[in-house]
Amino acid sequence: MSVMVTLPTFNESGNILSLMEELLSLRHDLSIVVIDDDSPDGTHALARKKMESSDRVFLIHRINQKGRGSAGVAGFRFALGKKADLVVEMDADYSHHPRFLPSLLDAAKDADIVIGSRLVKGGGEKGRSFIRFLITRAANLYIRLVLGLKIRDCTSGYRVFHRKVLQAIDLDTIESNGPAIVQEVLWRCKKKNFKFTETPILFEERRAGKSSFNAKIMLVSLWSVLKFRFKKFS
Repeated sequence: MSVMVTLPTFNESGNILSLMEELLSLRHDLSIVVIDDDSPDGTHALARKKMESSDRVFLIHRINQKGRGSAGVAGFRFALGKKADLVVEMDADYSHHPRFLPSLLDAAKDADIVIGSRLVKGGGEKGRSFIRFLITRAANLYIRLVLGLKIRDCTSGYRVFHRKVLQAIDLDTIESNGPAIVQEVLWRCKKKNFKFTETPILFEERRAGKSSFNAKIMLVSLWSVLKFRFKKFS
């Protein structure tokens, strides 16, 4: 089955080249699309250079549009247009390490959506503060309660989707432009009765660059989750 990895990026010049090399080495039918929001550090230029030397690398360089949510949707649409059988989303900062991807893809044989999970047996976090550890668990408890999800790691953005899933959840009506897209997609998949499974990963702090996560982003995301619960999706 053909696999396309979607990589939304902003200022990931310190990570993007080595990450792409590691991903491409995993299997010959794997391709990559980088969705870059005009990174000041030139991430898009590095991705374009790699694209020129590999027919398995693609770039969406977004000049006038920004945001994790819309970047994720752009990647999903591109992957569907390329007829990918399995679509992977992951961060480009090595918090989602390529070494775990084979186990996620293997799990996709028996599920519609596979989540790389820190919160199942064998999973965990490395290099993060105790406060971030508590925030992750509190946020996941809140999301599970509000949305009625059975999965443990509702905040993980390391996931594999069968193409039928992305075709079914109506990407044109996705509302989240920030990180809350992770929960919005989960909620839409739950409403369509798709089958979830979780595979353990070790979530590690980024290798290079600076995270854009802050308290404001977290609070907006948690408020969005409450809105999803009471919104009707087709």
